Amino acid sequence: MAGPRETQAPPDAAPVLDYEAIVIGAGMSGMYQLHRLRELGMRVRVFEAGTGVGGTWYWNRYPGARFDSESYSYGYSFSKELLEEWNWSEHFAGQPETLRYLNHVADKFDLRRDIQFRSRVAAATYQEDTRSWTVTLQDDSRFRARFLITAIGPLSAPTLPRIEGVDTFQGQSFHTARWPHEPVDFTGKRVAVIGTGATGVQTIQTIAKSVGRLSVFQRTPNWCAPLHNGKIDAETQKKIKSGYPEMFRRCQETFACFLHTPDPRGAFEVSDEEREAFYEKLYAERGFGIWQGNFRDILIDRKANATISDFVARKIRQRVKDPEIAEKLIPRNHGFGTRRLPLETFYYEAYNQDNVELVDITETPIQRITPKGIKTSTAEYEFDIIIYATGFDAITGSFNKIDFRGVDGVKLKEKWKHGPQTYLGVMVDGFPNMMMLMGPHTALGNIPRSIEYNVDWVTGLIGYARESSLTRVEATAMGVTAWTDHVKALGVGLLSNEVDSWMTGINSNVEGKQTRIVARYSGSAPAYRAKCDEVAANRYRELALG
Repeated sequence: MAGPRETQAPPDAAPVLDYEAIVIGAGMSGMYQLHRLRELGMRVRVFEAGTGVGGTWYWNRYPGARFDSESYSYGYSFSKELLEEWNWSEHFAGQPETLRYLNHVADKFDLRRDIQFRSRVAAATYQEDTRSWTVTLQDDSRFRARFLITAIGPLSAPTLPRIEGVDTFQGQSFHTARWPHEPVDFTGKRVAVIGTGATGVQTIQTIAKSVGRLSVFQRTPNWCAPLHNGKIDAETQKKIKSGYPEMFRRCQETFACFLHTPDPRGAFEVSDEEREAFYEKLYAERGFGIWQGNFRDILIDRKANATISDFVARKIRQRVKDPEIAEKLIPRNHGFGTRRLPLETFYYEAYNQDNVELVDITETPIQRITPKGIKTSTAEYEFDIIIYATGFDAITGSFNKIDFRGVDGVKLKEKWKHGPQTYLGVMVDGFPNMMMLMGPHTALGNIPRSIEYNVDWVTGLIGYARESSLTRVEATAMGVTAWTDHVKALGVGLLSNEVDSWMTGINSNVEGKQTRIVARYSGSAPAYRAKCDEVAANRYRELALG
């Protein structure tokens, strides 16, 4: 990594700034970042497009939306008082409860007074003469701040399918990530769901029993495993609260900040009987253990992966009565765990209902959306409601929706046209004083655990800059190249990087996203934190400071 490079002399007169820092987004990242910057005594403004806090949990109100990380491992850990006073009702809380929790946090820490709602950021431009950022909202109002922090999330730019006639449908239609705030009545309705990723799975299993008829349009089946959710009783609640310090320590130690971490054994280091028993145990347990707590080699060795893929395929065949439907629900183009794993509750059993049908659009492609429904190559369907569970323009999509311009007017979108390039996933050379929370190339996993670390690191950097009277902090080109190369090297040998998914930057509904890239950091969270801690301990000498 390079040492600091010289920057231009600071401006003679301190610029008049509206705020010391502007944060884009009032989800979990933006809320915590606001709280931490306030602790530094800074004047901060958060701009949020929605009408309330919550980010993911504000926008994604679709039926069945819920955690797949254990609730108690997902909430904020920074306040002991908050941990003591909040009781999660389920091991995997649903969206309404999660949104209530985040509103409780906003109330408790009086966050709303520094958040401007209904304020979508259109552009952000760096001004070298004042070493500040000018942020422009969609209504053309402008604000200036020394530091710009993005809290816009890796999965926050929803995409509709590129199907002719989407705007012509005369019934109700919704994208799962832009669900209406008022309830949708499915009783007796003819409903279509397009997409069978995590949101599609949660929606399908939830509405299947209340709809008149449900048609699921599936292009690519996903491997799914049981969630095994349940209510938290009083005794368990006590254990959770007394065990918070130990639990959060464990989250710091595990590979991806979950309560689960890979088993040290390889799949073929045990007998066939032991392996089968281990898979049965994981399949019967709560949460991501079958994905994150499985044998250490199932995500890097094809033969090892085939053992768990075959096991889950057998489970699908056992749970789905119609053999032909069961085979359609078993993925053929990727192994278990190599795409993001949806967790489900009686999802497969939904296809045993007489009112649920599966339409394989690889066999009978959708030709167009019609005023009355959906036309495939072999049939026309009439619907009252169409649900688009078609995912997101992931990782970089939320950045592409804002016109970020750095030094000399360089566009971030242009700089990243061949894939993201970052320093620690937090900074980009040529974009001084701009920090990204949960940006490309940061450790993901159990997101809030990574959020808190990310925010604390950014807060430390800004605090250092203020204490040292620095007005410009920037990644170096050499530092960005080294980190990006490191991220790419970590992805070598991972079966997931040989699969088309949002985790490899693929989205058939977005122009220019048909080529795989290394879009995410795939090393361990402890290794990521160790590197970031080292940079901070060295007083940020790897950055260009001025």
